[in-house]
Amino acid sequence: MEKIVIVGYRPFPGKESQLMELMNIHWQTLDKENLVSARKPVLMKSLDGTVIEVFGWKSKEAMDLAHSNETVLKIWEKYAEVCEYVPIAELTESKHIFSEFSPLN
Repeated sequence: MEKIVIVGYRPFPGKESQLMELMNIHWQTLDKENLVSARKPVLMKSLDGTVIEVFGWKSKEAMDLAHSNETVLKIWEKYAEVCEYVPIAELTESKHIFSEFSPLN
């Protein structure tokens, strides 16, 4: 059963463009590894510059497999160099019933 996830990435100072480059290949990489559903990701940005990605894993098992997939781990290592992962609850927008973000795709 598909699992929808929402992930926040807060770029380190001066690393915004590198983060966006990774965002543009992240889902395609997961798709090539047969880990995500056909649902295209939604990319957006919060007021503080955090980039949010919403996408669907094929299943809980696919999510687990990603954590031992060398191709996926390599891209996640690159993420660690340019951003920190941020719980969505930390974003100001998440405090509102209708959380508004700026679209990136």
